Amino acid sequence: MFKPSGDITVADRAHDWVERFLPRPTRPYARLSRFDRPIGTWLLLLPCWWSTAMATGAAGGGMPSVWFLVLFAIGATSMRGAGCTYNDIVDREYDAQVARSRSRPIPAGQVSVTQAWIFLVAQSLTGLLVLLQFNMFAIIVGLGSLLVVAAYPFMKRITYWPQFVLGLAFNWGALMGWAAVLGELSLAAVLLYIGGILWTLAYDTIYAHQDKEDDVLIGLKSTALKFGEATRTWLIWFFSGAFVFIAAAAYLAGAGAFFYVGLIVAAGHAAWQLRTLDIDNPELCLRLFKSNRDLGLIIFAAFTVDALLKAS
Repeated sequence: MFKPSGDITVADRAHDWVERFLPRPTRPYARLSRFDRPIGTWLLLLPCWWSTAMATGAAGGGMPSVWFLVLFAIGATSMRGAGCTYNDIVDREYDAQVARSRSRPIPAGQVSVTQAWIFLVAQSLTGLLVLLQFNMFAIIVGLGSLLVVAAYPFMKRITYWPQFVLGLAFNWGALMGWAAVLGELSLAAVLLYIGGILWTLAYDTIYAHQDKEDDVLIGLKSTALKFGEATRTWLIWFFSGAFVFIAAAAYLAGAGAFFYVGLIVAAGHAAWQLRTLDIDNPELCLRLFKSNRDLGLIIFAAFTVDALLKAS
């Protein structure tokens, strides 16, 4: 049976904590799950936390359930890992042609496709165990995301808008948090979901500019290629739309003035990204993409403080 060697490291992560601290046989699996790159987990998790805090405020206020926040953190980690593993299985032939991804575990020969599928199932079962801790309505809502998640890796082959499909998948938590707290869905949760999708279109377009040259060579599509030099204009619309929809969701949920102060701070962060962006600087694009964790945390803090103020 094929056994991962662990001798090949990912090109830009040769000295990170995975290489320093994890046992050699586990390193390829940590990289399949992107445990060494937690930004994706944050971006999947934050809409869950937004919605949980917003629903808590709508229900009368108080501290958002720490139990729910922890469950969502575990679920986001496991399901993001499963999604990355699935994406690497589907994209293994493309990854082998791209300098930044050819050292990933599957194209590098560290993990076989069969082993990757087994690992994917294990991570998915962990996510399922987390999902089963919520009420039945939230469980049904959570299962509804599976089709979108399964479709996403194929979108870059057929449309210049794979970032939109990623937004559909990555912001499902905006529905989940509300459903977990209140056992229902409302327009507020739907508007928050739309705002999250627009946010994803912004940050993942920035991310996609890292790979645009390789994408052209191997025939993959992205919003970065579609927008080109007009990227900044599109990002202005995406970020602006995101804040409008998030503000509308907060209004319907009964958020107070403090929330909107926090949202203005988050908008200032987005403005900094737009002012700083250089689409021909891959390192800067990556740094700006990662900074969206901070933007998302600002919004979560605003929802949380608003809920606490309502209780007091």
